[in-house]
Amino acid sequence: MAQHFLLSAQARTLSLKEIYKGGEDKAYQVFKKIRWASTDGNPVCPKCGCLDHYEINTRRKFKCAACHAQFSVTSGTIFASRKLGFMDLLGAVCIFVNAVKGLSALQLSRDLDVQYKTAWVLAHKLREALSLEIQNDEPLDGDVEVDGAYFGGHIRPHNIAEKRVDRRRAEHQTGKRRVVVAFRERNGRTRPFVTMSEAQGVELAKQHVDRLAIMHADEASHWDMLHAGWETERVNHSKTYSDHGKHTNWVESYFSRLRRMVTGQHHHVSPQYLHQYANHAAWCEDNRRNSNGENATDILGKAMAHGVSRIWKGYWQRANK
Repeated sequence: MAQHFLLSAQARTLSLKEIYKGGEDKAYQVFKKIRWASTDGNPVCPKCGCLDHYEINTRRKFKCAACHAQFSVTSGTIFASRKLGFMDLLGAVCIFVNAVKGLSALQLSRDLDVQYKTAWVLAHKLREALSLEIQNDEPLDGDVEVDGAYFGGHIRPHNIAEKRVDRRRAEHQTGKRRVVVAFRERNGRTRPFVTMSEAQGVELAKQHVDRLAIMHADEASHWDMLHAGWETERVNHSKTYSDHGKHTNWVESYFSRLRRMVTGQHHHVSPQYLHQYANHAAWCEDNRRNSNGENATDILGKAMAHGVSRIWKGYWQRANK
């Protein structure tokens, strides 16, 4: 029997030991080469694009010879105004990538020896950077599976049996329950959306799925509308999970990862940020066959290409969150 890829040495191309052995200077050079890949790590002014600059060695900053603006390797990126060292940032990316079923901010704060607030915002910045790849405008095509799953809104049942209520009724719910509707190409991309009901997935399909695609769904009645726009295959889960190629196993695999992420790592996810975790799980699922070094380079490149986060920069300093 052939060895699974994830058990092979080829899946392990980056480790925390290598990062901290290399030191701060080596980590800084990695950031420079990723930020300015087209110039092989030579600084480019983010304001005017000039290559001529003066180096301020004492602060790891540069001064543009044309517009005289001062900038650093993280200026204008999602890591702007950072306080962590480059070695710690690189270590955080490595830990984040290695946690294939999610990573709690409390665990990250312990691993990096930083405050919980620092770890929480840093993890969300990385999720925001990778979400640009997940939530793009390119329509899904080929064989596309669709399904929905409910998250959040749990109500602890009353201690006394006679006082317990039917929590399925709207008046007995917290209002925090959400549905993640996910579309997944077989052997391709996963695209999740957070909605109030699974039936909203039909309208989402009109916006994000190519009309020549073949849709695959379960027996839920709201998916009947898919037949009007696509060639649609249905599977009745009360009878079988797979029927000669008719199944939703790929999108169910995504939900399996997301559920383990939410219940096993984070325990509680606010509906305000559920889309961040849904995108994170989609990215993990789509890149599960890459080595951890490839995934770390990918997510670091996305973070350095991403602009300053308007959501997470100064998050804890704002009065209203």
